[in-house]
Amino acid sequence: MMTRDQAEELQRHLLDAARAMDRASAAIATLGEEARRTFAKPLGNVVSDLHFELLRMIYQGFPDLEPPPREIPTISSELRWEEVTLPPSVSEADIDRIIFAELRPFSRKVAFIIAKATSRCAELGLQVSDEMIGARLVALAEAGKIEGLGDLRKWRFSEVTLKS
Repeated sequence: MMTRDQAEELQRHLLDAARAMDRASAAIATLGEEARRTFAKPLGNVVSDLHFELLRMIYQGFPDLEPPPREIPTISSELRWEEVTLPPSVSEADIDRIIFAELRPFSRKVAFIIAKATSRCAELGLQVSDEMIGARLVALAEAGKIEGLGDLRKWRFSEVTLKS
């Protein structure tokens, strides 16, 4: 188990790394289109893992270390699953498989799950939007298939986890 002093030191290093990744992202933005495409996704994965995996583990053990949000929690999407029309080549089971592949027995930000699932859909050539994924997460939580923490329509301010 990690002590508070260890958690604070690790957080300090990870936040330093996050600032370095921000500088790298700004440098990538100045590159040509092909180079941007080459670097953007791997850097995005590193940044995502840093914020949504590593720092999240620290904040789960030491919630008081998590900085307060800098923005007012707002609803990201009000789309309901009942309103979604999937393309003929995509099934509800396809979406669920992709979502469940990203869920863990510990909580993860809804924004993270949506980003990962949307990215996976794009890799598979599935025409599925982030709002569709968000609506499906809400439906899965309402059906009791996953656990939701907070208002799942507020992607950056809510979390989901596998049902225990």
